[in-house]
Amino acid sequence: MRYLLYGLVFTQAFVISALLIPLIIKAALKWNVVDKPGQRKVHLSAKPLMGGVGIFGGFFITIVGNIIGFYLLFTQPFVQQHLQSIVRIFPLLNNVLPRLIVILGGGFLIHLLGLLDDIFKEKLSYKLKFFIQFLVALLVAIFGVRTDFMPGQALDIIITTIWIVGITNGFNLLDNMDGLTAGVSIIAAFVFFTVAVLQGQVFFAFILMALAGACLGFLLYNFHPSKLFMGDSGSLFLGFMFGSLTVMGSYVVHTSVGIIPVLMPILILSIPLYDTFSVMFIRWREGRPLFIGDKCHFSHRLLDLGMGHRAAVIFIYLVCFCIGSAAILLPYLSLAGCIIILVQAVIMYILITQLIMIGRRNNKKAVK
Repeated sequence: MRYLLYGLVFTQAFVISALLIPLIIKAALKWNVVDKPGQRKVHLSAKPLMGGVGIFGGFFITIVGNIIGFYLLFTQPFVQQHLQSIVRIFPLLNNVLPRLIVILGGGFLIHLLGLLDDIFKEKLSYKLKFFIQFLVALLVAIFGVRTDFMPGQALDIIITTIWIVGITNGFNLLDNMDGLTAGVSIIAAFVFFTVAVLQGQVFFAFILMALAGACLGFLLYNFHPSKLFMGDSGSLFLGFMFGSLTVMGSYVVHTSVGIIPVLMPILILSIPLYDTFSVMFIRWREGRPLFIGDKCHFSHRLLDLGMGHRAAVIFIYLVCFCIGSAAILLPYLSLAGCIIILVQAVIMYILITQLIMIGRRNNKKAVK
């Protein structure tokens, strides 16, 4: 029964998002909210932005609609008398609802920030955007959505704030190619969903299914060649949601080796983290501004190796799936098994980096 409900939530978010996108495309074109081609971009014609509105709308309408529907259903005498499986969920919903409201509120503010940036075509300074992101993440952590494994509440708040801001911007930087951020989000959501199901985190699982469904509805229009981009309204929102949801989740079980499983979100979200750190390192090494866009992202460097657009995106999907699916095992392995999983992920990124560096050197030789 529960799995049918998971599927229903996924389908609802998918349908709502897929139906909203065509309307959003028309609105973006009418209001001239488009992303124009440029030297640091791979698309050759102007594309509508605001696809993130479809993702946010599909997710938000699904989650809020189901919560309201559940409370209305619970008040029915027939349900209280005969559907005890639903009645037992009610106290659990009451427990998680305050934190869910905090996450939804924070997600709305971050989505609005991204939407304003899309509409005003990046006229908002990166300092202002960072400040707002930091403020929202800090408030979310203060109001209870934070880690709980550090010796002291203040440290948990600091770590949570840094993590949420980091993942938010990681997804924003990752959004540089058709279908990339949406596809990685779907894979990450399903991996975290598997973790939630294995550990009995019911509402965590429902939220992830809604997020995955909304992203898939958008991906129908965003996979190469895309009809629109998600814009900052989508990438910042997705990053914030993953950053917030992952600190809500539980990863350690009674058989776990210490707190090693808390590294699971880092592995599952390693694609945006790798892209962020590698891009920042390249810009720093070459003496360029850290916050000015370029074509040094993971996906762009795969194109330089000779991959096509779709091939590069699918390659990143596969890396995300392989590392993420292996991370699921961390709570159930011995110390040796956990070390193997961690070392395997590091080696995979070292190999990818080496491959890209060799390809870059060969391209420079060919130009000469």
